[in-house]
Amino acid sequence: MALVNIHFLNLQNNYLFADIAKKVNAFKVTHPKADVISLGIGDVSQPLAPAVVEAMHKAANEMASAESFRGYGPEQGYDFLREAILKNDFLPRGIHLDIDEVFINDGAKSDTGNFQELLHWDNFIGVTDPIYPVYIDSNVMIGRCGTFRDGRWTNVRYMPITAENGFIPEVPKGRPVDVIYLCYPNNPTGIVITKQELRKWVNYALKNDALILFDAAYQAYIQDPEIPHSIYEIRGARKCAVEFRSFSKTAGFTGVRCGYTIVPKDVSVATFEGERIPLNQLWLRRQCTKFNGCSYISQRAAEAIYTPEGKAQVKATIDYYMHNAHKMLETLRSLGYECYGGENAPYIWMRTPNGMGSWQFFEALLYGANVVCTPGVGFGPSGEGYVRFTAFGTQESTAEALNRIAAWSKG
Repeated sequence: MALVNIHFLNLQNNYLFADIAKKVNAFKVTHPKADVISLGIGDVSQPLAPAVVEAMHKAANEMASAESFRGYGPEQGYDFLREAILKNDFLPRGIHLDIDEVFINDGAKSDTGNFQELLHWDNFIGVTDPIYPVYIDSNVMIGRCGTFRDGRWTNVRYMPITAENGFIPEVPKGRPVDVIYLCYPNNPTGIVITKQELRKWVNYALKNDALILFDAAYQAYIQDPEIPHSIYEIRGARKCAVEFRSFSKTAGFTGVRCGYTIVPKDVSVATFEGERIPLNQLWLRRQCTKFNGCSYISQRAAEAIYTPEGKAQVKATIDYYMHNAHKMLETLRSLGYECYGGENAPYIWMRTPNGMGSWQFFEALLYGANVVCTPGVGFGPSGEGYVRFTAFGTQESTAEALNRIAAWSKG
């Protein structure tokens, strides 16, 4: 008799973005003439950069010729892309990595969800709260999170990031945390972390033999030159941190699928007998067994991001979205809303007015202005009383949505 993995049954039935889609679809059925604008789910709206498209066409043509056809590629990625990543993303920041510490993936979501497979099931995890749901759900699937009670998992350390603490998570006290999830610039709050604050986490991890899983998917949106783009800008991080990056929001690869993970050779975890196991070799073994690599066409497309033309075009797209973010921040604050983020990230984190619940505000905005936001409570208990707006729409639709919100708020 085939038995189910019972840990999957512990997953909460409500997946945030599926719930949003159901509610929006129900609204459209009852209001068929309504023109709904979404400032909720973070898909992008702008097309791929011309340099990227040209590279994809060239790679596709190569696949049409026997002389240049590519079959299975290396599971860890082609050297041409890995070298471009090292040369452009890390060396300018004084970070020296080896090529075999770079693993090309099909997007950061996959690797942030899969990396926990390398770790023993009873590691104690710590997460900032609110948090990207995949971090917790992937740990629930292996049975690492305990039971779900009153909106929280019993074997998870929630580290609140709210207006009351300046959105700066407190380094854990008491029982040490074994695995720490950090995402900066933060999704969903849009807040960044300073080198001084990030150094506290690296020091904590080194002192407590903990592992940091650092999601830097939005680092390309950082505008402040003092804000770190990589955890490896902090001394000692190579011994305790794995970093995840994505081209999805950087270059519009949500439908192309490509990103990468950095697993330094210095980072290791322990066996019960005290033996140190390098994670680099474990991850390579895992990838060779369960991943056939990102497509050649996608990797050539990603390589084009690092050409002079690609850099300029990608920056123009990022500037386009950040223009939206700044307009949203300006408009919402002028209407009296308390807002955060939007300066170094494409997300606005807004406190709901008059103590209104996250889902209550979501529905009020949908029905009152035909605009979709994301309820903050879907990202964790500390997200209650907040909503998230994304800047990935077109400038025209964003401006229209803001006009609607203004009219609704003043009405």
